[in-house]
Amino acid sequence: MSTTLTTGSAWRVILRFSVPLLIGNVVQQLYQFVDAVVVGRTLGVDALGSVGATGSLLFLLLGFAWGMTSGFAIPTAQAYGAGDMTAVRRSVASGAILSLITSVVLTIAAPLLARPGLELLGTPPELLDGATVFAQVSFLGTAALMLFNFLSAVIRAIGDSRTPLVFLTISCALNVVLVLLIVAIWNGGVGGAALATVISQAVSVILCLVYVRRRLPVLHVRREDWKVTRGELLLHLRLGLPMGFQASIIAIGALAVQAALNGLGADAVAAYTTGSRVDGLAVALLQSLGLAVSMYVAQNYGAGRPDRIRRGVVQALIMGVIGAVVLGALLIAFGSFMVRLFVGDGSDEVVEMAHLLLIVNGATYVILAVLFVLRGALQGLGRTLVPTVTGFIELIMRVGAAVIAGGLFGYVGVVFGNPLAWIGAVIVLIPTYIGARRALAELPVTPADGVITDTMPISIGLVPDNEAVVGTMLPQPVTGAIMLTPPSPRRRPRAKR
Repeated sequence: MSTTLTTGSAWRVILRFSVPLLIGNVVQQLYQFVDAVVVGRTLGVDALGSVGATGSLLFLLLGFAWGMTSGFAIPTAQAYGAGDMTAVRRSVASGAILSLITSVVLTIAAPLLARPGLELLGTPPELLDGATVFAQVSFLGTAALMLFNFLSAVIRAIGDSRTPLVFLTISCALNVVLVLLIVAIWNGGVGGAALATVISQAVSVILCLVYVRRRLPVLHVRREDWKVTRGELLLHLRLGLPMGFQASIIAIGALAVQAALNGLGADAVAAYTTGSRVDGLAVALLQSLGLAVSMYVAQNYGAGRPDRIRRGVVQALIMGVIGAVVLGALLIAFGSFMVRLFVGDGSDEVVEMAHLLLIVNGATYVILAVLFVLRGALQGLGRTLVPTVTGFIELIMRVGAAVIAGGLFGYVGVVFGNPLAWIGAVIVLIPTYIGARRALAELPVTPADGVITDTMPISIGLVPDNEAVVGTMLPQPVTGAIMLTPPSPRRRPRAKR
């Protein structure tokens, strides 16, 4: 179901739009949350550390592929909005072909590179075997992950945002059952935990395919639609590659942190892994708000309502700050209790170290809230350069904290990498948004009863700064906005309700 964000109270619209994004983010976090709880309490701290040691490596390869599939669905959404059903089907075919090619390459290459990659990161010897098994099994299930993300994206592209969330929830529930059966009852080890996730994702792919077959004839690809052109494939790559690249920037920073942690021992790896699991659930709320702001700003910019943008971003900042204070207070107060859900009794040092991470992050969530909201607003305006630059800033700050502060202060220095990265990004985002806000104040406001519509085929491409956009909704950090422009401003009709 499509959503209009150009009318109604700004803060209510943004909050309402954030809710399904939040649920989806939290459900995705639960995959890793459940794996870590069962593995940590059933197999011990070393097994938990083995799972955690693979996180950055998995994110580097699979995160890039996931970002690509999200970009592949953008032409589908544009073609559907233009009413060109042939282009919808050909877009689905192009994205499916590229997703399958990427899946095959990763399925073959990634398992072979898993152990060398973990050794290169300096994974502690006592964690290496378990981490290798977990990574290899996860990589063997790349196709399930890729196809589910791609199918979810194209279903959302035609206006159905609820069904992918339903299937994701079913998959998560199944994952809980399978992890308990394979790991806790059948003694499947860390490989069993990875296998449970792969199976549950494969089931979600089947559910998506059945749903498309029975309920979405617009997505039924015909034989002639598979004869895609080189230009169509390049278009999808031009949209997908930047999104994947943004994910890889973050993953590189995570690799540097992982390497620093590996040099500090198994307890440090387990503590950081556990703290990050709890932290991820809290960050999902703020991240969802930023994604909602991106879509809100994009729609209102296209509708000629700069006044609503200025008002909505301020209200979103207020909501973000309030949410950040509440979340930070909860993690500081109850962080130790939440960490013990993972490791149980007898691991007091790991609990203390993990709680330190939650205290440091929780105390600086206000900065993260400002980062997500302002980054989402700029991307919604089409100003993609600065958000991309802030990604590099975060990378530099995290690597610096891991290498320099980690070397000087050990685990404590590594922990401060996140706040330093957020501060560095916000320092750039604030003046940039202030400039954008001043520019918005000079734009004319379209009357409330006027709605700009695009009824002709539209072109799609990466936007330069100052173009109108519609942002993409992603469950990972925002990667950039995509342009929706008619062939010529003179051909852009106005219609009244």
